[in-house]
Amino acid sequence: MLSTLLAIGWKPEFFGIVIVIIAVVTLCGSVYLLLGTNLGVRLGLLVSLAGLFGWMATMGFIWWAYGIGLKGKDPVWKPSEVIVVDGNLSQLGIGPSDGLDADPAKRATQNLGFLEEDGWSKLPEDDPKRALAISGADEIVQKEAEILKASEYKAIAVYDKGGDRYPLLFNNKSLDFLAFWHKPKYAIVELGIVNPVYAEPGRAPRVPTVDESKPHVYVKMLRDLGDKRKNSAFIAIGSTIIFGALCWMLHKRDRIVTSNRLAKA
Repeated sequence: MLSTLLAIGWKPEFFGIVIVIIAVVTLCGSVYLLLGTNLGVRLGLLVSLAGLFGWMATMGFIWWAYGIGLKGKDPVWKPSEVIVVDGNLSQLGIGPSDGLDADPAKRATQNLGFLEEDGWSKLPEDDPKRALAISGADEIVQKEAEILKASEYKAIAVYDKGGDRYPLLFNNKSLDFLAFWHKPKYAIVELGIVNPVYAEPGRAPRVPTVDESKPHVYVKMLRDLGDKRKNSAFIAIGSTIIFGALCWMLHKRDRIVTSNRLAKA
């Protein structure tokens, strides 16, 4: 028996449970005690529950609007395809079948033409979305696919496509109050294999250069928007329904009481 008691994690498991019980009994119980002594047991319970779920509905809508409180999963990049190709993007389902130019400068200008026609756009280096896509590609290449290490490659270019919201009012992106649906958003990160860099004592580390004799790695990713506001939406909608039902019960009770008072003896 003593070993069982010692096995309980008093902090934070048991301590947290006790705190929640005390908080519920102190806050909700004290309000119900005051209402119950003045309005009666049943009416006091209805009024206290209506106040509780009205407060929860308000809190849920604030959480839902600002994305705070009880949050779900944050948006992340998920792998769609990881392909090592020698200058040919046709394996990813885009671009011409003859592939890309071996020269990086020519390849940049060659890519931009047909990628724009297919709806792809090259992200500039100062775009925050570019850093997020590269971070997602690092996670996929290093940990999930385990094909490269951090010091073996360098991000060259990032392309994205899709992600538009709909429906838009008057086809205006600023009027997106009803745009609850999104088209799939894709990104392609081009990674180049770098030449080995050897550290020399007393000298600054050299900037890694891309070895153009080796095939590039193209990581095609799909954006998972997550469900950051789903829990808040469930709390807001559920609490609103319960709050409306309790208010209807209180209104129905008031009408019955008023009808009985007006009836003849």
